[in-house]
Amino acid sequence: MNADELARFLRDNPQFFDQHPDLLEKIHVPHPYGGRAIPLAERQTVALREKAKQLEGKLSELMKFGEDNDAISEKVHRLSVALAGARDFPALTSSLYFHLKEDFAVPHVVLRVWGKSVPADFSEAQEVDAKQREQASLMGAPQCGPAQGNAFTTWFRDTAEHIRSIALVPLGQTSVFGLLALGSEDAQRFYPDMGTLYLRRIGELCAAGITARL
Repeated sequence: MNADELARFLRDNPQFFDQHPDLLEKIHVPHPYGGRAIPLAERQTVALREKAKQLEGKLSELMKFGEDNDAISEKVHRLSVALAGARDFPALTSSLYFHLKEDFAVPHVVLRVWGKSVPADFSEAQEVDAKQREQASLMGAPQCGPAQGNAFTTWFRDTAEHIRSIALVPLGQTSVFGLLALGSEDAQRFYPDMGTLYLRRIGELCAAGITARL
């Protein structure tokens, strides 16, 4: 009987050690963290302890994710309340910038709106070229990644050279009429594979607020 056949036999006959309990003490195997040999029963105990530690670590990780999501959800809620209470477009954008910078710790925020009656002297009404408008309309969802080589990085003007990562949030579901750009000096703040659920929700809140006030 070779090793594979022996392993198959033990799997198919789980009662084997119940019938021969003395073997659990007589059979010795190497300790996983040392050269000494230990009884098979002790080796099983070590394996169970390791599995318990792994499960504890996974549970702690899941709890941390849950706590982080709860914190972000609370921030999104505060933002939504602030945007809902804004009396006009200037108050709306002021609340948006404040919460993104202070609550979400996003250091650089730029909003551009086209196809709406934004007063020409507002920064949000600054011209967006046709190529960028088309690119925004084709995004379909928020996009995150490095700032280098991104056509929208220039929107940050004097701070553009310091931006290392960027998130772009298109505004409007059936027809895109604006874009929210978030920039950071941290290259890992907005990375390509990050989740964008909350960015999408922020974009929907922003789009709804703009549509209601313009």
